[in-house]
Amino acid sequence: MAKTVLLIGGNSGIGLATVRLLRGQGDEVLAAARQAGALEELGIAVQRFDALEPTALVLPERLDGLVYFPGTIHLRPFHRLTDEDFLRDYRVNCLGAVAAIQAALPALKASGAASIVLFSTVAVAQGMPFHASIAAAKGAVEGLTRSLAAEFAPKIRVNAIAPSLTDTPLAGPLLNSDVKREASAKRHPLQQVGEPEDIARLVDFLLSPASAFMTGQILRPDGGLSSLRLL
Repeated sequence: MAKTVLLIGGNSGIGLATVRLLRGQGDEVLAAARQAGALEELGIAVQRFDALEPTALVLPERLDGLVYFPGTIHLRPFHRLTDEDFLRDYRVNCLGAVAAIQAALPALKASGAASIVLFSTVAVAQGMPFHASIAAAKGAVEGLTRSLAAEFAPKIRVNAIAPSLTDTPLAGPLLNSDVKREASAKRHPLQQVGEPEDIARLVDFLLSPASAFMTGQILRPDGGLSSLRLL
């Protein structure tokens, strides 16, 4: 059965891969982003949504799903991080999601069986140097996921995805040479970095009835990085 899904920030990387997957199977995709980007080329009308300055969204009476993609990769030694750095990461990753969910909540409730998908990072479960600001912000997202899952049950499911490094424009500076790409791949037990399509399929699963008995979970498509140690 076709779903109506609102994607926040789905104009590149994992978001764009998700758009293509959902539309390819007949779902109705609504989009809101800071810039239309490639979504415009796909013929999708894009409402403006800036995570740092959220504005009102025009939404249908019913939504079956909401996915919040905006994120940051702000890696810096702890002693060089400012209050503004921490606040910006928190506003983009957590408060932006809060604003989107609050705006969409009446429409999600009208579905009767809606699903919300948020994004965390492997750096919450696996301590990494230079990740203090983003790990703190995404840790808040994981807490938000569980809290809302409890509050919205049984009508709305809430889960999060915590990937490791994925080959997206956001991660471009970390993968912009063969040397960097090889080093990044070797850090993972599966010896590779993630692909946007891998994560998009997981988003689709969480939006679908196939995950109807799952809520409050943090899924970790991270190449084994957060749970395995190879000898």
